[in-house]
Amino acid sequence: MKSKMLVCGALAAVLTMSLALGSGCATRNEEDMNQVVATVNITNSANLEEEGLAQYASAIGSGETIVKRDLMASYYNVGYSYIESGSTYAEVFEMLMDALTTTAIITQYTTLQLISDRSQTNSNFLNEYNAIDNPVEKYEYLLEGYSATTDDGERDRIMLAQYSLYSSINDSLDSIEEGIISGEDEETTSDETRATPGGADEEVENYLPVDSGTGALDYNIYTGYSSVSDGYDYSLENSGIYEDDKLEGTTPQTRRRAYASFIASLRDNFLITEEDNLRDVLSISYIQEEYLSQLQQQVINEYYEQYEQEQEDLIDAKDAQGNYTFLQTRYASDLADQTQSNATFSAFESSMDSLSDTSFILYAPATSGTDGGTYGYVYNILLPFSASQELNINSSDTSKEYYYGRISILDDIKATDQRSAWFNGETDYSFNAAEAGMDYYAGAEGSGREYLFFENNLTDNERYATLDKYDGRYSYNGYVSENADGSYSLVPERLTVDDVLAEFKAYVDYVLGGEYTTIDTAKTNDELAGSYYVSSADEYEDENGEIDYSHFVYAKGRVDLGGDTSLSSLFVKDSRAYKALSAVNELQYAYTTDTSILSQYIGYSVSAFSTSYIPEFEYAAQTAINEGAGTIYVCAGDYGWHIIYVTATFDVEGGDVYGDLEWTDDYVKSEGTFQNMYYNWIKDSTLTNITTNRRSVINELYGGDETVTTYQNAYQDLLDLDEE
Repeated sequence: MKSKMLVCGALAAVLTMSLALGSGCATRNEEDMNQVVATVNITNSANLEEEGLAQYASAIGSGETIVKRDLMASYYNVGYSYIESGSTYAEVFEMLMDALTTTAIITQYTTLQLISDRSQTNSNFLNEYNAIDNPVEKYEYLLEGYSATTDDGERDRIMLAQYSLYSSINDSLDSIEEGIISGEDEETTSDETRATPGGADEEVENYLPVDSGTGALDYNIYTGYSSVSDGYDYSLENSGIYEDDKLEGTTPQTRRRAYASFIASLRDNFLITEEDNLRDVLSISYIQEEYLSQLQQQVINEYYEQYEQEQEDLIDAKDAQGNYTFLQTRYASDLADQTQSNATFSAFESSMDSLSDTSFILYAPATSGTDGGTYGYVYNILLPFSASQELNINSSDTSKEYYYGRISILDDIKATDQRSAWFNGETDYSFNAAEAGMDYYAGAEGSGREYLFFENNLTDNERYATLDKYDGRYSYNGYVSENADGSYSLVPERLTVDDVLAEFKAYVDYVLGGEYTTIDTAKTNDELAGSYYVSSADEYEDENGEIDYSHFVYAKGRVDLGGDTSLSSLFVKDSRAYKALSAVNELQYAYTTDTSILSQYIGYSVSAFSTSYIPEFEYAAQTAINEGAGTIYVCAGDYGWHIIYVTATFDVEGGDVYGDLEWTDDYVKSEGTFQNMYYNWIKDSTLTNITTNRRSVINELYGGDETVTTYQNAYQDLLDLDEE
């Protein structure tokens, strides 16, 4: 087998490979980079015979040779991040050597497995495979007819390898060309940042653009060079759907300059040969090696998909009564484990942070009969004081007089839409929804609001993932004008807490498609007004002389979730609970300055007992949680206004969160039931663990001195970098 110049995914690292790595880098040259650091050949293992694969050993030939260049590429791809985290060079390079040799072992093993599979229907397949000289053509022949299984159908594995390679090259060229274009124009971006929802602009797994008419890959590399007579065309017009993704301002000239820089990086790292036709990018030997890596990765993927299917069949096995025995047994085991591990309140609180649609909590301890209330989760939209207002805030002052005087400062808070970075930050995620013909929430009539974000995710779910827990139809709240240089002039609306609550109610109801939200404030409800707008500082103290935090609650409300407030309903995308969650989460992105909440799956976990939160927030959050999912509380604090939305709660009686379950098709195959959620969770986690374990088993069976030889002297200088 021919050596891979770079591990899969390392292509972009080539652009930085010429950067110095310690003082010894200056002595490196082509001869040094071509030194052999390891060889791998699993046909030397006795285990090959036991698995019935020895008869196909000729396909491996002399095995794989790993050279120092592979190790350096792996370092620039992933290894440097470990150095930044505190690991030593010796630790990192030994780890990378293990990863490279393991990948070679897995590649050889899965290659033999697929050849064995092919030979079941074609007894001459091995001879046909061995008769092919070109390694790329070998693997294309091996993969011919195999396809990745997705929710939307089958994806040809050879085209998946091509698309992965082509898009990697285009991404690298885009990065270089973007610098060229911005160097010619005035800077139009700022260093402002704002977290984005998970999945923003990410393609779905195994996305493959195919021409509906010809069935060919509808994507090509764009270098700006074309020579039909020489058999290559890398013009923009021949790039397929890449033309839709092209950089704004690209020209054939700027693209060629970017490509020239790319080629220079290859040359600097000894990846260009004298025979290479540099304008025909796909014919360059290095690019062919990277394509080979992509094909080999598809071989690995195909093997694991077949292996996982065998394991999934075991999970789907049913008894004579139609019960899923594996799931039933696994649930009982998991419940028993959590009953023990979550028995104490402190242990349960630790486990709460792991809750998601891929990690369920099955048992909660009872809080009834204790001094605690209900455990739960909340979202928090923080509307902050301005810099000048903060001068009057003294968090160390907990006197009743201080709280009484704070009301007037709170009344003057003005909130603004925080998403300006999605216009003028490093990436422009904005688009004009009105021009795109989308339905969206535009605010009050005549507001002129037209801009949304993440057009790819909202309009093209064949290619791009849907945004998790983020509806996406809440328009930027302010004036937007696009400038000639591509930047935006923004004038956000300045909103009182009442204005934000009006937006909250209107948008949640818009997403839910009806009047489901009620909110009463101290300005609209006599009971709340009498509590919040106290007549004297003394009223802040209760009969025991303690601060009464109920006086800090400015508003209360509720979203009617339709009676289904179970934890699993949060993860069912057509449920009212999920839709409300998605709307409120989007409003967090729009208004909160508490940015840590933006990374929380379903919000902050709130204990039924004392917490580390400020007392105003603790009181409001715990009281809201006791009233159940969908509850809204708004409280004042030393950071500003907290708009609290309860996403989920646990029963105070404790015990099984999900009990008395049936494990038949009616439940396991019905989307929206806990059994279905649990089934998908267990299937995914089990198959992931099986795949990971299988990799370890293969490495254990076929690793070792008989199959892997390393030459430490060839990379000793990298291990010694710590001493320089």
